[in-house]
Amino acid sequence: MGASPDVAAEAARRRTFAVISHPDAGKSTLTEALALHAAAIEQAGSVHGKAGRRGVRSDWMEMEQARGISITSSVLRFEYGDVLLNLLDTPGHADFSEDTYRVLAAVDGAIMLLDSAKGLEAQTLKLFDVCRHRGIPVITFVNKWDRPGREPLELLDEVEQRIGLRPAPLNWPVGVAGDFRGLLDRASGAFTRFRRTPGGARRAIAEEVPAEQAAEEEGEAWGTAVEELALLDEIGATLDMDAFEAGTCTPVLFGAALPNFGVSALLETVCRLAPAPSARPDDAGRERPVSAPFAGQVFKVQAGMDKAHRDRLAFVRVCSGRFERGMSLTHARTGRPLATKYAQTVFGRDRSTLDAAYPGDVIGLPNAAGLTVGDTLYARNPVVFPPIPAFAPEHFMVARATDNSRAKQFRRGIEQLDGEGVVQVLRSDLRGDQAPVLAAVGPLQFDVVTARMAEEFGAPVVLNRLDYTTARVTDKESADTLAGRRGVEVLTRSLDGALIAVFVDKWRLRALEREYPGVTLDRMLAAGVAD
Repeated sequence: MGASPDVAAEAARRRTFAVISHPDAGKSTLTEALALHAAAIEQAGSVHGKAGRRGVRSDWMEMEQARGISITSSVLRFEYGDVLLNLLDTPGHADFSEDTYRVLAAVDGAIMLLDSAKGLEAQTLKLFDVCRHRGIPVITFVNKWDRPGREPLELLDEVEQRIGLRPAPLNWPVGVAGDFRGLLDRASGAFTRFRRTPGGARRAIAEEVPAEQAAEEEGEAWGTAVEELALLDEIGATLDMDAFEAGTCTPVLFGAALPNFGVSALLETVCRLAPAPSARPDDAGRERPVSAPFAGQVFKVQAGMDKAHRDRLAFVRVCSGRFERGMSLTHARTGRPLATKYAQTVFGRDRSTLDAAYPGDVIGLPNAAGLTVGDTLYARNPVVFPPIPAFAPEHFMVARATDNSRAKQFRRGIEQLDGEGVVQVLRSDLRGDQAPVLAAVGPLQFDVVTARMAEEFGAPVVLNRLDYTTARVTDKESADTLAGRRGVEVLTRSLDGALIAVFVDKWRLRALEREYPGVTLDRMLAAGVAD
C-alpha cells in the first residue's frame, strides 16, 4: 500500500532551512525574530540581552547562555500563513562547523546572514562552500543596517566577486547603515518605515508610506536609494529563479534583526522562494520521491536536553512518506525494528508529542538506542541514504578518567559522545581503551566533552593535547607502511572502523607522500585549514 495521498501536498507547503553566518553576525537573534514574526513565541530574546532579560530560547545549554554562543542544534517549527517552516538552528561558532554540516544535510535551503559592517567573513565562507557542495539555494539577509556599516553596492559586489553568487536585491535600504530610514520594495516601489518597540523584544511597528511622501520627507536618502535601484536595473541584477535554484544567484534583503526591521519581508521571501522538499537520492543514486513510503535520516543525536530524565534524542529528517507516532520502523544499518511511541517535536528545550510528520519535518526520537548520525530509518520499502561526511579534525586530545573506579562510566560516556558526533573518537592497540584519542574541528568541542563527562556520566576526565594537526583516511596496507614513521600515527575511528592517519603538520604529510608515492591518504571534508 502506498503512502497517504496528502503527502505530496503536505510536503509542498513545507520549507526546511537553516541560517548560516559568522559568529556575532546575529544568527540567534534572527532565528528568534523569525519565530516571533510567525507568532511562535511571544517575545524574542537576545544572546547578549540586558540584565534580567532571558536568553535566546533556542540556546538551551548553560555553556551557550554563559558564553553567548550557539553550540547545539535545535529545531524551531512554526506556521506562517499556510506555510509550515522548519528552521534548523545551527551552531554559530567556528569550532562547531561539523555539527553545522550535519544540519545542512537535512535542509532544502539556507539564509546567509551578513553583518553590514563586515560582509563575508571566514565562517560564512566555509558554510557557503558546504551549501555549494550540497546544491542548497541561498537567500542573503544583510543584517545590522541600524548600525554603521558599508555601502550596499560594495557588499553586493563582494558577494559576487568572492563566492561567485550573483546578488539580486528584493528590497533596498533608504539611508546609509547606521541611519536606517526604512526599506524600499523593489518590485512594488512601496516604502516601509519601522519604529522600534522597547528592547526590540516584540515585532517592530511598520508604517507604509506613499512614495511621494517618502521622497519629500527622506530627501537625499530617498534620492540615493532610487538612483542605486536604477543602477541595479541597468546591470540586470534581477532574480532568476532557475539560477537561484541552481545555486548561482541569491535574492538579497536588508534589515536589522535585533529591532525586527525587515524580518517579515525575509520570512515572506522564504515562504515564496525557498524550495519545498523534493526527491532525495539514495546511496545508489536512485531518487526516492516524497510520496514513497516513510524514510528518514538521522542528522543529529543530542543528550542532556532534559536534565530530569538524562535522555538521548535523535533528530530525524523526514525524506519521504507520512510518519505516524507509534509506527514500527526499520533501522537500515542493523535491520532491527525501532518503536516510535514517544516521538516528539522540539522547540529549543521545550518538547511536545508529535503525532504525524511529512517530508521536510524533523522528528525527535528519545532514547533511540543504537542510532548514530547518518543512519537511515524506513517503513516497508528498504532504502539507505548516503552517509553524512565528517569534517577533517584539526585538534587532538588523549582522554583519561581521573578516577579509575569510574572506568565503566568513562567508557559509556565516550561511546555516547562519539555516537552523538560531539567529537570523533580514535583508538589504537598501543593506547588502549583507557586512553582514546578525541579528534575535533575546534577546541571548544573539548570543553563540551569535559563538562558533559563530569555532569552527565559522573566520570571527570583529564585531556592532554597531542601535536597532530592534519588527518587523512588511509587503508591497512598504507597503515603498515606508515607504522613507526616520525610525525605520523594511524588510529581507528570507533564509529565506522575507518583508518585515520594523523600528522604533526602538512609538511610532514607532504614529505611522506613524496617518500611513499603509492600510499593511500584520502582527504576528508576540509574544516577550513589548507593542507
